[in-house]
Amino acid sequence: MERLLQYLDDLDDLFAAIGLLAERIRSALWLLFSAVVIFVVVAAGILLALAEPPLALATAIMLFVTLLYRSVTVPAGRLRRI
Repeated sequence: MERLLQYLDDLDDLFAAIGLLAERIRSALWLLFSAVVIFVVVAAGILLALAEPPLALATAIMLFVTLLYRSVTVPAGRLRRI
């Protein structure tokens, strides 16, 4: 009976190790996905600035105004956590 419990404990440890490995893989994939999305957004912004400078300026101003509005309307403690 004690051997069975030891095997079950080893099996539990194996599944926990697989779960930790899967979490590392998920974290790395999320980081890679975020980096690719940021790169694509930056590249799109550069291409927009080269192709249509007035439209790129209007987009940048809208984003800047949105950030200013958010920094004024959101309480200071909540803004840091986001």
